[in-house]
Amino acid sequence: MKTHKLISSDKTSWLMFGRDENKPEKIIDTNQYLLRAGGKALLMDPGGIELFAPMLAAVLREVPLEEITDIFASHQDPDIISSLGLWDQTLPNARLFSPWLWEGFIRHFGMNNITYMPIADEGGTITLGSVEIEMVPAHYLHSSGNFHIYDPHAKVLMSGDVGAALEPVNAPMKVEDFDEHIPKMKKFHQRWMPSNEAKLDWINRVRKLDIDIMAPQHGRIFTGDNIQRFLDWFEELEVGTAIPRADTIEIEAELATAE
Repeated sequence: MKTHKLISSDKTSWLMFGRDENKPEKIIDTNQYLLRAGGKALLMDPGGIELFAPMLAAVLREVPLEEITDIFASHQDPDIISSLGLWDQTLPNARLFSPWLWEGFIRHFGMNNITYMPIADEGGTITLGSVEIEMVPAHYLHSSGNFHIYDPHAKVLMSGDVGAALEPVNAPMKVEDFDEHIPKMKKFHQRWMPSNEAKLDWINRVRKLDIDIMAPQHGRIFTGDNIQRFLDWFEELEVGTAIPRADTIEIEAELATAE
């Protein structure tokens, strides 16, 4: 599990964990993020149960366990939160911020100690010390109850599956050539993002934010002009169109064999 120091501001700092070369072959590579502020830390989309041990080891190399007071799960998928039962034993006094819609489902991963903090549909904030972090609605992108994290201090948007790409674990951390990166994103977004209306709602929200880094759950991060280029590209992309047929079924194969 590799650790990447993403960015720091005068109030917050970000770490990215991922590119685990020792992960099981059929497990999709995921990016996990940790935000530190005011002597507290927020762990975002902490990963699947198969990656708990290397993820915990990587986190402990950077942050004292007692500093991690909060966890965020953008939605209910197992690749981001099926490790919950193990975090529940490791961080028994933590809070889990996740959509209200998915509480009954997420509890199936195991949660006896952590306090569930349901996020209302309109979003809200997480307070770390005296620092407020925003939870931005991203419904139907791709989950019907879904949120992203925005840090206005470091100007980072953790964008979940929006901006995701399916790549090998040795791929670079950052998008350099946007046009070259499009084929790695296109089929994923067409298949997994079901609603153009929801897509446009999210884009309108995000265009109002001041963002220096857009950090998705899979693939590379976006910086500089590539953030605007992604928003323009995503705005024009017709999503929800990859109906399983002979000419599009390979998308599922890509997901199943991503390394």
